[in-house]
This record gives sequence, structure tokens and C-alpha cells, in this order.
Amino acid sequence: MNYDNNRHKAHNEIDHIFQDLLPARNMAERPEQVALCHRMLDAMLEGGIALCDAGTGIGKTYAYLVAGTVYSRFRAACGLEPKPILVSTSSIALQTAARDEYLPLLSDVLTEDGMIVQPLQAVIRKGKSHYVCDARLEQRLGQLDLQKKNWKAGAALLSLRGQLDMDETAHLSHYDRERVCVPRICDCRREDCRYRAFLEDCDSGRYLFQICNHNLLLADAIHRGSGRKPILPDACALIVDEAHKLPETARQMFGVTLAAEDIRALTHSLRGERFLLAAEVLTDSAAPLMRKLARPPEGRPFDHYAKSLAAPERSLTVIDRQLHGLLTPATRRRLKNVSSTVSLFRQGNPEMVFYTEEDNCGGTMLCATIADLTAQLRQTLWRQERPAVLTSATLAVGEDFRRFKEETGLLTDSRVTESVTPSPFDYQQNCLLYLPKIPPRQKAAAYYDELAKEIAALLDAAQGHALALFTSYAAMSAVKERLPDHGLRYPLFTMGRSAIHTTEQFKASPGSVLLAAGAAWEGFDFPGDCVSLLIIPRLPFAVPDALKEKERENHPTLRLFIRAVVVPEMQIKLKQGFGRAIRTETDTCVVAILDERATQGKRYSKDVLAALPEMPVTGSLEDVARFIQSVKGPDYFREASA
Repeated sequence: MNYDNNRHKAHNEIDHIFQDLLPARNMAERPEQVALCHRMLDAMLEGGIALCDAGTGIGKTYAYLVAGTVYSRFRAACGLEPKPILVSTSSIALQTAARDEYLPLLSDVLTEDGMIVQPLQAVIRKGKSHYVCDARLEQRLGQLDLQKKNWKAGAALLSLRGQLDMDETAHLSHYDRERVCVPRICDCRREDCRYRAFLEDCDSGRYLFQICNHNLLLADAIHRGSGRKPILPDACALIVDEAHKLPETARQMFGVTLAAEDIRALTHSLRGERFLLAAEVLTDSAAPLMRKLARPPEGRPFDHYAKSLAAPERSLTVIDRQLHGLLTPATRRRLKNVSSTVSLFRQGNPEMVFYTEEDNCGGTMLCATIADLTAQLRQTLWRQERPAVLTSATLAVGEDFRRFKEETGLLTDSRVTESVTPSPFDYQQNCLLYLPKIPPRQKAAAYYDELAKEIAALLDAAQGHALALFTSYAAMSAVKERLPDHGLRYPLFTMGRSAIHTTEQFKASPGSVLLAAGAAWEGFDFPGDCVSLLIIPRLPFAVPDALKEKERENHPTLRLFIRAVVVPEMQIKLKQGFGRAIRTETDTCVVAILDERATQGKRYSKDVLAALPEMPVTGSLEDVARFIQSVKGPDYFREASA
């Protein structure tokens, strides 16, 4: 009876927080957000796994923070052992916002109401390489003449005496980070070690929320699954935000990767230790591979890169044989990791799948992962006896979670519940979907000329303020070359490797146009009028690779594979791209999909409409111009003509 009373009280507390306390702080009351929070709490109370697709603007962060707080209070009322709640996200920005913005406000309103006495607190957890080792820092400073070092890098090093987390220190060189970070085997005996003090503080019980990224979450699960010491404390509940990123992270964590940065970092370390000849030999032997890795994959097979691994493999073997005992432990580990990875990619492994992905710099990353990823997730992450909430705006296609459950090993888990909470945004009033009556023909010789002409006409109809999301860098470059031939009147930016710098320039140039690909499909926010026209030239179907070929074996026909895997993945990617259009309740935008396969009656027209919110559809450029005229203010048009 006490359990039932406490459960009822917990749900009442959710209503009180969202219907009384937060509105008193001028936060809008959203019934959908409240219902989402109740579903999250139910999963925690019942020991389940809740899959919560929550549309943009629903306020899922407050929903799970409130659910977690109330669940902790429920446990205390039932006399259960106090344990923290683990929150995993893929982005540093969201981790920081949860700790420094969302939680302090929630804590304030609960304190004022008398629901809590002690403030709600959170700590962000990272791997050892992000933190300073005091002993190694002093050793590094003792080796340097700071007057001869770049003054910004020197000042960054000195600042670490008062800053434990190196991510919060600007201008710190990659080389210095490696020399002063906490080593993998930390056997420091210093009584004043700040890192050990930090870990003790994390385990002190004063932090209700322990926040980490998906990599650390999976690393902890791997440790627990193999009987090693856990990295993170035992948690009473797990919350995975940006959960659509979990399969991608798992592929990397249960496999190995090789990017150009790994080879550059090794050569930099060799130079830093004055092994200049070894660094030069490695640089020369890896040059053909580095040139290939500098470009995005663009559908190139893994074998295209594997042929260039022979020369660096030989060089790495010689360097390891000649210098192994002379290198510092950090460089020796880096050499071992790169050498073993290159050898694996050269020789292959029948238990693994080899494929390519785009890296964080717009180049290519070579990847290898275990063939049965879902079994590993079941054995590590999901066998832990704790409730879990997985949330994102792109977990489901319509009401269907099947694809996400297949990728994460949850397809047959009886604990799973599902819910879809649509965005509260008024897409019927604030958005217009444009599907051209005569779209550019993809098989036509003049396809890019037709595409550039169509995009130029759209830019004129919307008065610039546009983001064009391409599925390949080659297509993006082809359109960029041709747009000036169609009287382009707006500043044009292309997102390359310095994505942050480019997006800042774009935002600072009202009325401008940004052409982008790769990572730009998600993770970038352009609120306001900055993106009032979102152009998607081609539907974002994944390029066939070894992973897809392996998965194809599980389906009796190609057609069934396309319907079960290829189309749902395209729809989720399309939803992610569409999310760049409307970021706030007052945003207004035209979304133009120029792929002929999306037009009415064509092969994927119904799939496209099923993936997107309901909104008016047109095939008329005049309608686009009228819509923009009706929803934009005078400043918008002054920006376009400036």
C-alpha cells in the first residue's frame, strides 16, 4: 500500500512541477511534455525500457530531469538505497546545458516550493584523457622554457594548475594534452592529487545526476560485462538522450577506427620526442593514404583505401622494432594502437565487418566492427538491471520503432515500451513543403545545370536565407560552381572542414546561403530567419557498404531489405535534416525536396510524407514567394537586398 501511495504521490509531483511551478517562471505548460514525463517515470517505476520519440520543441530535457528527480524522491520514500541517475548524451553542448542551465532552474523552483532542501546537482564525467595529472603537469612544465614556447600554449599549460578539465582550457596543444593527461594506469601516490579528489567527490553521493557521453556509457558497460572495475557508479536509472546516436557509437566502441588524425598525432609525438627520421619515414609512407583519407568517402569501397595501407604498415613495423624501448609510454601506446589497427585493416578478420564513415573533419575514417553488434549490446548494456529511458526526435518513423530496436538489440526485449510525442510547433501555419512539378532529372546529362537553376529560382522566391543539405560533397561542389551562372544575388558559403567558423559567418550574414553536407544534417541550430528555406536536392539514402551487405543477408529478398532497412534509415535521416528548418515556435520556413522520387505518385512520395509533419504542399514557386511574403517582416526583406 505504501508503494502505491508513493507512486501516486510521484505522479502528482510531476503535475505540480509542470502545471504550477514552471509556469510561475514563465515557462509554457505543454500537456504533451507532462504526459511524456509521466511515461518516463512509469518506465523507471516498473523497471522498463522506454523508447520516447519526442519532437523538436517538446521539452524532453526537462521531462527526463523531472522524471529522474521525482523517481529519486520515490525511492527515498520507499526506503531504497540512494543511487544517482545516469544521463548519457552525445554532445558536450547538451551535457553542459543540462548541468548549468536546466538543472539549476529546476532546483531553484523545487527549493522555493519546499519540495527539496538540498540543491539538485550534476557532475559531468569524462574519460581519463580529459583530465590533468598534477605530477605529469609539473614534469612537463619543468622540461620547458616557457619564454620560447608560443605564449598562448604556454599560458594554457600554466592555467592547468587551477583547471582540472582540459576541455575548458583554450589554446592547449594536442601534444601538451597527451603529456599532461591522466595516464591509463593511474598509480599516483600524491595525497593532493586533484583527479583522485575529483573521483572521490563524484562518488560522494551529493550528485543526483551523473552526466556522460555515449562512449563512456558503453565503456563502463564493457568493463562491467568483462568483470573489470566499473568506470561509473551504480545508477538507479539510465537516461539516454540523443539515443539515435547510440548504434553508431556502439559500432566504434565494439570495433576500431583509423582516421588521418591518428597518423598525424603519431608523427607529431615522434617529432616531439626528437625521432625526426622516424616521423619523416612515416609521413612519406602514409602520404598516399592520407590524401585519400582527406576526402569524404562518397561511396568509395573499403578496398580503395586498404591498398594504400601496405607502405605505412611496413614503416610502423620498423619504427616499433627500432624505437620501442626509447619512446615514452604515451607515444609507445599510440604507436601500438595505430600499428595494430593498420595491420588489422590490411589482413582482415572474418569475425569483423570493414567499412568507411565520414570523420569529424569531412574526410574518411576506416572502421571495423564486430558482425553481431546487437548481441554485444544485449550482453553489456541491456542486461544491467536498471530502468532506462531512451529519447530523441528521430527514433521512430511515424509510430514505428522497429529499425531502432533492431540496431540496438531491443527488438525482442519484453521490457520495452514505445511512445511518440509530436512536436508542438504549428507546421500547418509556419511551414510549406515544396515538391517541384518538374524536378531535375537525376539521370539527365545536364542534371546539375537543372538542379542549380531550380535552386536559384527558389532562392529568389524566398529572398535567400537558405540552407541546402546535400548527400555528397561532389554534388555540393557541382551546384556551387553553377549557381553564379544563374544570377546569384546572395552571399554564398560552403561548409567544409571548419564547420563552426563557416556557420558563424553564415549566421552573421543575414540573407545568405549555406551549402552543406555530412554532419550538417543534424547537430546545427539555425533559429530565427537565418534558415527560412531548407533545400534537400536528393533523398538521403545511405551509400551501400559492407555493413549494409552484411545486414542484407538477413532478408530473403532485396525488396524486403529495402523496405525494412534502407527506406526507414532514409526517413530518419530526412527527419534529422528537416529538423534544421524549424527550431522555435515562431520560426517559419519553406522546405524544398527536389528529388524526383519524392514527387506525387513516384516511388518514395508516400515515404517522404510519412516521415515529415503534416503541412501544406505545393509545386508552385509563386506559392513559395507568397508564403514568404505572408510570414516574414520588413527586416527580412531588407536583409535580402542588403
